[in-house]
Amino acid sequence: MADRRIKNFASPDDLLRLPKMTAQLVDLGEVTLSKLVNEPGWRWSEHMRPNVGGEWCQVRHMGFVISGHIGILFPDGTEIVYGPDDAFEIPPGHDGYTVGDEPCVQIMFAGNRPFFDSFIIGSGSRVLATLLFTDLVDSTARASELGDARWRALLSEHFTGARAELERHRGREVKTTGDGLFATFDSPGQALRCAAAIRRLTQRDDLRMRAGVHIGEVELVDDDIRGVTVHAASRIMAAAGADEILVSDLTRTIAETSGLRFEDRGVYELKGLDGEWRLAAFVGE
Repeated sequence: MADRRIKNFASPDDLLRLPKMTAQLVDLGEVTLSKLVNEPGWRWSEHMRPNVGGEWCQVRHMGFVISGHIGILFPDGTEIVYGPDDAFEIPPGHDGYTVGDEPCVQIMFAGNRPFFDSFIIGSGSRVLATLLFTDLVDSTARASELGDARWRALLSEHFTGARAELERHRGREVKTTGDGLFATFDSPGQALRCAAAIRRLTQRDDLRMRAGVHIGEVELVDDDIRGVTVHAASRIMAAAGADEILVSDLTRTIAETSGLRFEDRGVYELKGLDGEWRLAAFVGE
């Protein structure tokens, strides 16, 4: 029987008091729900952007409005206003604001942790993070085989499924990289389990994927992440074969304490990086 969980927003797991916003978060297993109260006058670009950086909010939100109204502005000038009982899915790349003189109360069940973690971490700082790069193998040949329309549809489905797994494993999407994703996690275990879940999705769709996971210090600059650790993670992914998830030796050492298992893949020279790198393949728990 599945676990039975009940929590109340009156006693949240996390309570954040942000500029003109209060957020109550409850964790239900692999899902985080949040109750947001945006006060009149709240606007993402005014009250959140100074802390998280970037021109637009780069987090995908999914939820519904209980009371009040929230407005969303997109880069092309389109504006949408959501009111009571409206359910929404808001893609990355937007500005948000409270409409009118009444607070807007929302429940969100996607985009919660990335949204608030980004605010807490701030911008322009150095933090320890686990990085995940994914990429589809032989995608050019597959696109040619399927044709542009079918390939775009399949790729869209792939990203939708991958983003759902990021949310489930508390990953934070940094950006897409062609046919893959670049994301950060708080631990190697989260990143590896997420990579394995995305791999299962690609195999279900008759696609092949490779991934690289590496842990180290990164620099947060606006809505991007930079540093040698980023280059190393990308190179580790590039060294992986089809359906292979490669990790650095440091990542393996940390992840093995959680019971994750690996197979040694030997020593590599990674383009643009000094020295030799011992890599291993993630094989399960």
